[in-house]
This record gives sequence, structure tokens and C-alpha cells, in this order.
Amino acid sequence: MKRLVLILALLIAAGYGAWRMGFIKMPQQQAAQREDQRRMMREMTVPITVAEIAREDVPVTLDAIGTAQALNTVTVRSQVDGRLVEVAFREGQDVKAGDVLARVDPATYQAQYDQAVAKKAQDEAQLVNARRDLDRYVKLAADNSGSRQQADTQRAIVAQLEAQVRQDQANIDNAKTILDYTTIRAPLDGRTGLRLVDRGNLLRAGDQTGIVTITQVKPIAVVFSLAQQFLRPVNAALARGPIEAHALDSDNVTVLERGRVEVVDNQVDPTTGAVKVKAVFPNPGQVLWPGQFVNVRLFVDVIKQAVVAPSTAVQRGPTGPFVYVVKDDTATQTPVTVGQQNERLAVILSGVEPGARVATTGFARLTGGAKVRVVERPAAGPQQTSAQ
Repeated sequence: MKRLVLILALLIAAGYGAWRMGFIKMPQQQAAQREDQRRMMREMTVPITVAEIAREDVPVTLDAIGTAQALNTVTVRSQVDGRLVEVAFREGQDVKAGDVLARVDPATYQAQYDQAVAKKAQDEAQLVNARRDLDRYVKLAADNSGSRQQADTQRAIVAQLEAQVRQDQANIDNAKTILDYTTIRAPLDGRTGLRLVDRGNLLRAGDQTGIVTITQVKPIAVVFSLAQQFLRPVNAALARGPIEAHALDSDNVTVLERGRVEVVDNQVDPTTGAVKVKAVFPNPGQVLWPGQFVNVRLFVDVIKQAVVAPSTAVQRGPTGPFVYVVKDDTATQTPVTVGQQNERLAVILSGVEPGARVATTGFARLTGGAKVRVVERPAAGPQQTSAQ
């Protein structure tokens, strides 16, 4: 029995020793395995695409978010009292200045116009007769057959009637203007909104509701804010000429419309430190709509012959931006100083020179000193319109 207990104790001691030896060696084995993996990664070639550092004229741009606004907005109201007898437009219709939108019952105003015309005809007839009498009185006074006082009196009557005829003409013009107001026309080119009143309703000249609202969307304005530190380059660019502006889609790449800066506000908002800017776009396809949020890009200057790399080549690390410079099938991590950057190009201020090749893909497997294999760039699909 004692012998059996001794054998079990020896077996337990041997097992514990083996376990301890394995526990000690396990981290060492894991470290060795990791080093082997890193060596294999270094020895394994990574497929990448490359681009060459070049010199190029790069536009200096400012980006902002703006709101599209109708260039002009008019609420069409009646200028006379009366019953609305016709609505001549469709909701959402594009109209031209002068197009008939509605008609108010013209009967009362037509009668007033006819009355003014008849009054003038009556006074003109009296004037013709008074002039004839004046001719007769003047001839009688000339040969002393009549009094000069009578001739002078008749001359005054003629002048009075002439003035009355001029007043009648003014009354006719006024009545004609009011009669024309019964035909309500579009004051500008634009698009009608929802109808605000139905046919058959009584309209009054003092109504604030109106008949319809017309917004001018061709052209259209976009208002946005820029930080006050950008005011100087914007004003400098305006001094050189018009500033080109692009309205971009939500992807900040696709150009919806091209226009130019119309005005910079005359003061900076002290609460935000920003200044408002208005750009105007032709908008022939009506891709911009009042109230729509739009990404705006201004082109305020051009950097001549800047050293540039594709934006995809610039990576960010704990110590700042860097690129992988490819030489002799080896990728070397190289720190760079980046100036202006957009979705297509990055201006390299220092770190690499024109002619160097840099990696543009394969970053998931790239490390400094990794072996690389340059592959052909994939064929590009249908290109989007770039903001550059």
C-alpha cells in the first residue's frame, strides 16, 4: 500500500513539473510565433497601386453649407374689390411676366370707364361750340360791332372747357388703369405655388392672403456663412474678378450647378464671427429649390505648380500624415507635411519630391519596409463630375 502511494506521488510530481515547464515555455513560443508571422508578412509581397508625385496648378477653395433662396418672391394680390371670376393658372406652373393669372368681375369698372369716356365727349362738344363763339366774338370786336369784354369772357370759357377736357382724359386714364387691374397678371418670371383662394370668392384690395405666391427659381440664390478669417481672401478674389461658386450634392463631389458670388454682406455677425455671402446660380434645370440645403464651394485662388499627391495616398498616424514611398519593390513610410487637401488631391509642402511613387491602395496590409507588388489600376467606371 505504501508503495502504491509513493508511485502516485511521483506521478503527480512529474505531471506538475511538466505543466510548469509548458507554462513557462508557452509565452516564449507565442512570441516566437508572432515574430515568425511578422517576418512572413515582411517577406510576403503586398499588391498595391501607385501614383507619381507631380506638379499641378491647384485651386484654393472654401467650403460651406448654404440655403437656397428664391431670387424674388411675390405674393400676388388683387388691387381692386370684386368677385373672382376666373383662375387662369395651374398650381406649380411656370409663368412669364405678364401672363394672366386671374380675373376679377370687371362690370363695375367697365361702367366707370365708359362714363368717363362719355363725359369727355360731352365736354369736347361744348369746347367746339365755345371756340366757334369765340371766333365770332373776336371778329365782331375787331370792327367794333361787338364788345371786347364779351370776346374776353368767351376766351375764358374756352380755356375752362379745355381744362375740363384734360381732366376728363385723366379720369379716363384712371378708370382704364383700375379696369386693367381686374385682369391680374404675373409680375415676374417664376413658378406658382398653391392657390390661396378659389373662384367665386370676393376679393378686396386690402386682403393680405393674396391669390398665389410666385417664386423666381431661374436664377436662384444660395446664402451661406464663412468664418471671418476667410473674409480677406474672398475680398481679394472679388477685387480680381468674379468668384466662381459650385453647388455640390450631399456627396460633396457631384456638381449640381455652377454660378458666382453676387455679394458679401457688409458686416460680420459679432455673435458667430461669420459673414454672410450670396451666390447666384442660373439653375436652368431647377436642380436647386428654395429652402434646400446645399454644399457650396468657392474658388478664391490658384496655387501654381504645387507638389501634389492623390488624397488617397495620404494616411494619418499618431505622429501625423505620412505616405508609403515605393522604391525597389519596397514601401517606406515617409512623414509629409500636407497643405490644402480635397477629395482628389493633397498639396505636399515637404517630405517627398516630384517623381516619387507612392502607394494609393493596399494599406490594410502595408507596413514600413514591406515588399510590394505594383498592379494595374482598376478601370474607372463612369466618372462623376468633379468640383475641380
